[in-house]
Amino acid sequence: MKTSTSSTAGGLSLDRCEVECVEPERVAAVLDRLPEPSVFQDLAETFKVLSDPGRVRLISALLEAGELCVCDLAAVTGLSQTACSHNLRLLRSSRLVRYRKQGRNVYYSLDDAHIRLLLEVGLQHVSHKEHAGG
Repeated sequence: MKTSTSSTAGGLSLDRCEVECVEPERVAAVLDRLPEPSVFQDLAETFKVLSDPGRVRLISALLEAGELCVCDLAAVTGLSQTACSHNLRLLRSSRLVRYRKQGRNVYYSLDDAHIRLLLEVGLQHVSHKEHAGG
């Protein structure tokens, strides 16, 4: 496969193939196995919600505790109760956490086991990257 290098206006070089598609059958097979674009949109939205360190701390606290009320989550994460409530609303709208009310308290937990797996794999990746780089 021949490639060429071109420069962008900013001076970055880009590697490009000299043809449009080298393996059209393989490309077609991959395209058949990929999810619909809306699935990628939903996944990107999930990662966007998880891009805030405070929200990741909330999820981590729920990973450890199983279930906590808003005031206890605030104490564990160092966020104000207002910030906790706001972030928990975002996490809830993305189906990452669920809640139940008991009297005047609202208790949160992870929505399902997938969230635990998602965060654990992310933490392993970050830990691996730190160890590999150092």
